[in-house]
Amino acid sequence: MAERQIGQLSFTDGLVNEAARANAPLQRMAELVDWPAVEALLGGLRSGSMGAPGYPSLALFKALLLQQWYGLSDPGLEEALLDRLSFRRFLGLSLSEPVPDHSTLWRFREQLAKSGLAERAFDLITAQIEKSGFVLKRGTLIDASLVRSAVNPPEPPDGPVPPDADGRPASKLVKSPHDPDATWTRKENKYFFGYKMHVGMDQDSRIIRRLDFTPASVNDTVVADALICGDEAIVYADKAYDSHARRARLKEMGIRDGIMRRNGRWHRLGTWAVRRNAVLRHRRAPVEPLFALIKRVYGFARARYRGLLRNATAFQLAAAAINLQRWARMAPQTT
Repeated sequence: MAERQIGQLSFTDGLVNEAARANAPLQRMAELVDWPAVEALLGGLRSGSMGAPGYPSLALFKALLLQQWYGLSDPGLEEALLDRLSFRRFLGLSLSEPVPDHSTLWRFREQLAKSGLAERAFDLITAQIEKSGFVLKRGTLIDASLVRSAVNPPEPPDGPVPPDADGRPASKLVKSPHDPDATWTRKENKYFFGYKMHVGMDQDSRIIRRLDFTPASVNDTVVADALICGDEAIVYADKAYDSHARRARLKEMGIRDGIMRRNGRWHRLGTWAVRRNAVLRHRRAPVEPLFALIKRVYGFARARYRGLLRNATAFQLAAAAINLQRWARMAPQTT
């Protein structure tokens, strides 16, 4: 598909840009990020020879970031792009150019999900932030949080269903026909149906350096090693991540072990281990506000879509938006 050319400003655009008040956060992000590198990564998404010229991938990707920052639906984003000069300026659209409609935005997000480029874009942006020196790498906080499915939990089918090895009742084994990727898990003696988001966050900058999104039944420790960056001084985590293999791996990598200890099957923790856990609990606590931010501000109190792939893409976009916003707000200005 041919790609339309955007950003050819008219005399009127120049007058309006001079008179209008700039959106400082968006302007700062436009200056900080190496957008041509992001454009090169995403360029193939709009390739093809049939149909009307499509919008540049970079403009659509920026639109999805705006959607994350301002909590907009696809139709709401379309309306905001029509109405807000700062949004047009961020995308590179002139006043005379049409904006992408909500169906175009949806299709582009679907392309991101199927191609896996949302995660690669997150990695690229995070690498730029790290290269700037904003990430100090003194420690990584790893943790996970549950996300309810967009659909209601399924009811057990007709007829008996045997419990699983853990003794879970039949209804907890059933998958939803409306969201077959969502699964059950148990936390604090309560059953939960949905997904789980996993992060590895830098201790000082609060930048998300690693992430994953899985069905709720995936144990925290399964993806833990992928959340360790390898260049941090110490890794902080709660008891769910404690294992002899992980301690040995951290030692081999030259990374200090900040994982809380849990009681063994045959022995209780000693006084020193209990005190150590209390200290580490305080050190790893800053990761909790991140999950509160993702859920309350970025709309992940409940999964946005049906299916693992779509929700994972939304999570990757949200994480990229959070990192960019924090970088733009906290990074020192250069003169």
